[in-house]
Amino acid sequence: MNAVINKESFGCLTDGTQVNLYTLTNKQGMCAKITNFGGIIVALHVPDKNGKLDDVVLGFDSVTPYETDSPYFGALIGRFGNRIADACFELDGKTYALEQNDNSNCLHGGHKGFDKVVWDANVREMDGAQALVLNYLSPDGEGGFPGNLDITVVYWLTDDNELITSYRATTDQATPVNLTQHSYFNLAGSGDVLAHELHINAEQYLPVNETLIPFGLKESVQYSAFDFRTAKAIGRDIERDNDQLQVVGGGYDHNFIIDKKASKSFELAATVVEPQSGRVLEVFTTEPGVQLYSGNFLDGTLEGKGGQRYTKHGAFCLEPQHFPDSPNQNQFPSTILRPDDAYQSRMSFRFSIQK
Repeated sequence: MNAVINKESFGCLTDGTQVNLYTLTNKQGMCAKITNFGGIIVALHVPDKNGKLDDVVLGFDSVTPYETDSPYFGALIGRFGNRIADACFELDGKTYALEQNDNSNCLHGGHKGFDKVVWDANVREMDGAQALVLNYLSPDGEGGFPGNLDITVVYWLTDDNELITSYRATTDQATPVNLTQHSYFNLAGSGDVLAHELHINAEQYLPVNETLIPFGLKESVQYSAFDFRTAKAIGRDIERDNDQLQVVGGGYDHNFIIDKKASKSFELAATVVEPQSGRVLEVFTTEPGVQLYSGNFLDGTLEGKGGQRYTKHGAFCLEPQHFPDSPNQNQFPSTILRPDDAYQSRMSFRFSIQK
């Protein structure tokens, strides 16, 4: 059996727009539930070492809180994932003012990023399986960004328990583009993630200032709490006396520079093992960096699926992306897309059982 997709209603937005929920299921029984509101991964049911399925991502039971209260649970992020300092940048001699939604910065595209729009959704065959294809045309000036940006995102679930996401975008004006996926994972299905064992394929990371903007300098992870080159528990060093851990709310919210064989090759960025369930998550990407976020700002106020309260360190995020504030930092790889080119990126969440 190849992966199949079923469609059902997921409720209505405050303006009355109906949105749908698409369930992708493979022959292993794994399923991904994705809504065309924000391209959000609402649920990921993954088997443990005994074959028991658990939902390993945080989220909500209906669309309403995704529209009003969500800290980007499961969402597609754009136009620019992460932060742009002082919500402005200069491009080709012109300064563009963006929306300030993270103190003075622009975070994840502004007040209404791609996580808050309704995507056109279609189902098509891809590599012998059904894939969910999402399209959105971001108009010139949306969030302050220049150019009409035409984006296609494809989700497909393989029978090897791999959820693959591909991105393609074109523009009619030069514009920054940095797309990612913002799922919050808990491979145990509940509790905190401090005992999850994390490996990141990175020798360097980007320290940040008090507004979480990189200084622009790459720093070695060696001898620091940021050294995940050998797998260790996420919580092992999380309370160390380290200014970088404290400035982001007591934990990690930093971009790691992936050690890659080639700049745009599809490679392993990180691996997470949950010892009790045996679940393993591998994150692959074509991007140069991955943002590790350890759920520092979850505080128990959000009521999630099944009435769960999501508390501090109740999940982690691994978001493949370009580096934060790239439009303002010329030493970083460029994120500028021009009309004669196409933005293309690919990432995947690959699940297995610890051997």
